[in-house]
Amino acid sequence: MFLAWAWFRRVHPADFHAGPAMLNASAGLANTLVMLTSGYLALRAVMAIRNDDVLAARNWLVAALLGGVVFLVIKALEFRWNLAHGVAGTGNSFVAIYYYLTLNHLVHVVWGCLGLIWAILRAHYGAYGAADHEGLEAAVLYWHATDLAWIVIFPLLYVLR
Repeated sequence: MFLAWAWFRRVHPADFHAGPAMLNASAGLANTLVMLTSGYLALRAVMAIRNDDVLAARNWLVAALLGGVVFLVIKALEFRWNLAHGVAGTGNSFVAIYYYLTLNHLVHVVWGCLGLIWAILRAHYGAYGAADHEGLEAAVLYWHATDLAWIVIFPLLYVLR
């Protein structure tokens, strides 16, 4: 994905110079803050389960999941804003790459939310404890991979010219 961004930026520099101004930077920044906060909340779940506090771990996971849902809502509103302002995927390589990266990331956020739901349910039904919580950690690591990807996507699309 990032190689595609680099290639199109090299081949169509004018599109990429003007591109960030076409986007709703406030939505991008809000989603960055939501992803970072949600990642922190997921980390708190790992810390709680390592202390054998299953209830707190589950609650931190629920909070992290809510962050994921907020990300999806902001992204849906942003896409709606884009379409109302003519930011469509035709005729501009920056816009095409924008949708390619953000929709791909969105799919991974949905998968991450499903992983968090799975971990929440397993925590709720007693599958995790201080001695056995690899599944919870795996869900949180996947979640961190999605926020790490967003931390790279945000400046590439919304900041760099």
